[in-house]
This record gives sequence, structure tokens and C-alpha cells, in this order.
Amino acid sequence: MSQFVVNIIHRPEMVPEYAEKVTGHGKAEDLGRKALLTESLDIFKTQQQLAHENGLKTTIQMTYASLFNDEAVELAKEDHARYGDEIALSLLGLPCKEFREKYQTKDFCIWMFSMEDKKAIVTDVFEKFHERFGFYPESTGSYYMDADLINFIKEKYPSVKCAVATCWEEGPKAYHTCNNSWYTFMDGGPWAPWIPSKVNTHAPAANEEDSGIVAIPHLSRDLIACYDGNGSNFGTHPQNVLRGMIYDTETWEYPYLYNLIDQYRYQEKFNNGYAYNMMFVGPGWMNKMGRWESPYELLKKSYADGCAYYGKLKKEGKLLDLTMSEFADFYRAKKHYTEPECALWRDILYGSDKQLFWYCDSNMRACVNMDQGGAIVDLRPYAAKLYWPVGIGTPHVTDASYPFLIQEKYRAGYFTHYAGEGTIRSAKLCHNGEEVDLALCRTKAHFSQEGSDRVLTLDPVEVVFSDLTVKLQTVITFREGDSSIRIDRNILEMSDPEAEVDINEYMVGCYGTTEYAEDMTSLTLSAVKGEGAVSLPYEYKCREVSIPGADRVSCTLPPIKTKVSLLGEGPEKTGYFKEGYAFSPMFTLGYTGKLCEKEVFTTWLKLERAN
Repeated sequence: MSQFVVNIIHRPEMVPEYAEKVTGHGKAEDLGRKALLTESLDIFKTQQQLAHENGLKTTIQMTYASLFNDEAVELAKEDHARYGDEIALSLLGLPCKEFREKYQTKDFCIWMFSMEDKKAIVTDVFEKFHERFGFYPESTGSYYMDADLINFIKEKYPSVKCAVATCWEEGPKAYHTCNNSWYTFMDGGPWAPWIPSKVNTHAPAANEEDSGIVAIPHLSRDLIACYDGNGSNFGTHPQNVLRGMIYDTETWEYPYLYNLIDQYRYQEKFNNGYAYNMMFVGPGWMNKMGRWESPYELLKKSYADGCAYYGKLKKEGKLLDLTMSEFADFYRAKKHYTEPECALWRDILYGSDKQLFWYCDSNMRACVNMDQGGAIVDLRPYAAKLYWPVGIGTPHVTDASYPFLIQEKYRAGYFTHYAGEGTIRSAKLCHNGEEVDLALCRTKAHFSQEGSDRVLTLDPVEVVFSDLTVKLQTVITFREGDSSIRIDRNILEMSDPEAEVDINEYMVGCYGTTEYAEDMTSLTLSAVKGEGAVSLPYEYKCREVSIPGADRVSCTLPPIKTKVSLLGEGPEKTGYFKEGYAFSPMFTLGYTGKLCEKEVFTTWLKLERAN
């Protein structure tokens, strides 16, 4: 039976994010201003009412500021008793008069504080919650929660079993669209619920690595539009859709919002009958002055319509509304550690035929782009379980992203500039001096699950040379619990059945979390054949090594404790690696071979932790 689950989360921010500046009308900042507190609480009441009118349960994430407000506390108690809403605790909404006086800071992102301050703030907030409600919460959350923070919370407050723990692809793209002012970098995590490892929040756990909580994302994003652009415009938070101007300004209708929810429902086809969605809303989005060039009336209408759509699905038996703690229990009963999350996502915004496939498990997060012939355009090596402490006093004060090996948005992807290369995993066909990259051959993918394998079978493409036409099909296989991606290139037919073509399977990679190149001199390139091995320290010298019959070619990246390898199987295979240069600070791993009609060339991309 298919199950589409939704979490609807409200937080009574007494000093809602942005709202003091928006509603202050030029007055000096006053976080305790009565008009601000009253309006915020009124909006929270409206949000709760709209959900309840449509038969939906919510999770009420109490903010620190709201714990000092008697009316907010009583409202939460009443709605818990009447509607079954969960009373939880948010680590957003810290700024208020009491917090500023106690901690003497304007910081508000819990993961950016020093570990000492994180512990003090968590203890302060959780104990205040217990003082007001007589119990400790089962759920908490923020935009992001680093692993050390989650581990501390779980150890000190074991009742917590669910948390909002990352904001999908909230990195340089979001930073740039906020006038280079939004210092919250957290690319590289899952887009759907997961169990985070104790070592790194982004990396799903495998067995003993279980942090003890189920994590959910901060908003459900459009997995194409958000990846290509600013995610804050493309999510199932209705006001995201307004911020992205994705609505009819005359009729105030927004079919994209419903299409986005429906596309999440569709993902159950790729995840054993289960799909997830969430809506996480603070009062600041619905203040009476309006937001995103939209009047209050439209802000309220969009939220009312969003709740009504979820309510309609529930009445039709197509939706299960759960609180966060209920969802944690549901998720642990439904999923097992090695089970991946998959998403075959199509463009529902721009009218293109673009299609991406996302895959996430405890070993990797990968994105396959069918507009680029099935090239891998994003790859995060979770197999390394990279410890990445975040906050003041760590090497990463603001950058919580999980590093990439391949990332087309920050490191070019298929490259058309006059020099250099971009990160990508693709293949080239060569014949009589002509060369065609499959990244230029658009296709479509079809998903199947074969035992524990998730298989993408791509529509065949035609590669046309001046004297030969080749029909080729690509099959990409992700094996559950395994840290490798298998790619088969099958020559279905050729205009000259006796002809032969050369194939060049390659991966161009690097590492980092932003657009800016890292120092590559600690990397080592190597090739192995039998008992023999050739290694090369990276020195930006454009060197290349080829080994006929090589068993494996690899690159070891100590800064991210990762070893990535290519293994090849096919006629006349030769393994090779290339060193980059300063203008193109990449590395290349590859295999070449020869193919005739009806032959297959197989390669595996494998990820390992490098100690």
C-alpha cells in the first residue's frame, strides 16, 4: 500500500525572523515591542487554525522566546489536548530580549556557536521547556544541526527522537541570491528523511553509526529548480512559491505548488511505496505588511490553499499526517539502514524535458542528469563519514556542507570554455579521429528495482560520425549497501556491423564545498595491475599515466579522507589517470577500450574511506 506522509510544523516565533526590521517602520530595534509580539502570536493562531480546519495535525516547535510568553504556552497545551498536536522545541527563534541579555550576541544559528555555548544554550532552552510543560520534548530542529550538537542533545535529553537537521542545497547559490549576506552553507545533504550518523549529520548512518534520531529536511524542495537555482524560491512552503513569483498575479493561483506536492507523492514509485513531504512555517512569512511583493491577503490565501490541498488528500485516504515524533517511529518501522532514498525528478516549472535521478544512501549521494546523457553531475562521498565540526572555534565557522567529488554548478560540469575541464562522470565515443561526448546526447531514464539493485535504464542514443552511426544504451546500477556505481555501455547496433569504435569512460573530479579551488598537492593518483602499482603525487604538472589491462585507477584525497576508484571490464581495456594544472585544478580517472556491435563496456565507480 502506498503511503504519502506529511509533517506540518509551526513555530510561534515571538520575534519572527526578519519581522522586526520589516514591521518596525524605521523605529529603533526593540525585540520586546508589544505590537511585534501580538502580531506574531496572531499569525501563529491563524496558521494553526488553517491546519485544523482541514483536519491536519501539526507539530508546534516552541521557540525560546515563546517559552517566556504565557499565552503561547497555553495555546500549545490547548491544541495538544484538542487536536493531538505535538509540543516540540525549536532551536530557531533564539533572539529575544532574554537571550540577548544572557548571551550578549546577535548570533541566532545554533550550529555556528562554539561547542561550549551550544551546550549552554541547549541546556538553557530544554530546561526552560521542561519548566513550562513538565516534560522534555521528543522533537527539535534548526536550519542545520551538526553532529556534535545532535550527539550532545541525544545524550543529555534521550527523549528526542526527531529533528529538522538540514536545509537542502542551502549553500553558495542561496548566499549569492541574498546579496552575499546569508552565511549558511549546508549543501550536500539528503533531500528526504534519513538517520544521520554520529560523525556527520549529512551522511546517513549504517548500523552502529546511528545518532539515535530521525532527521527531516527544512522544507521539501524542487529537486531540479532548487539544484539549478536558489532553493528558497522552490519549496512546498507556499510562501516560497510566492517569493519565486511562480503564480498568476491576476488570479492568485499557483498550480506549481500542487504539482510540486504531487511530484513528491510520485516518488513512492521509487521508494517501496513510501513518499514524504513537509511544510515548516514561521510567522514572519505572513506579517500584515506583506512579503515578497505580495499583500497579506495573498500570503494568507496561499497558506490556506496549501493546507486545503493536504486536507483534501487526507480525506481521500491519500495522505497520512503525522507529528514529528510519530513520523520518527513510522520511519524506523518502515526503513532499514541500507535502504536508499531515490528520486526520479522531472521539470515541472520551466516546461523542459529535463530529468534528474537522485540517489542517497550511507555511502554516497549522487545525481544523474539525463539532459547530459546520464552523466553523474553531483557526487558526495558519504563512505568517508567525514568528521566536519562546525561553528566558532572550529575550522568551519559557517560552512557545514558535505564536500563533493563532482559538482557541476560549482566546478563547471561538461565544459565548453576554451581551456580546462569541469567535474563530471561521462564517456566519449571516438571513430576515425572524431569524438562525441555522451554528455551532449539527451535521453530519458526508466527506473526499476531488481532485488536490492536500483537500476536506471536510459533510452538509447544515436551517435553520428561522418561515416558511421552508433546506437548505444546506458544502464546505471546502484547496489544497495555497496559503495559503487556500475555503468554498462551497450552497443545495440551500428550502420556498419563490422565497424569498431573506441570508448573512453572517464571521471573528472576535485574536492571542495564552494566554487573556489582547494589545494590539490596532498592528492595521490594511482593505477594497479596485479601485484604492481604506479603512483603519482599531484603537483599541477599535467602528467598522464596509462596502464593496459589495469585493474583499477584511483585518487586518494586526504583532506576529505576519501579514495575514489574506477574499475573497468571490457575489450582491450586500458586504465589511465591525469593530473590537472593550476588553471584547471582537477584530476581525471578513466578507461579506454574498443567496442563492436552487440558488445558491452562496463565500469564501476567506487568510493572508500581513506584513513
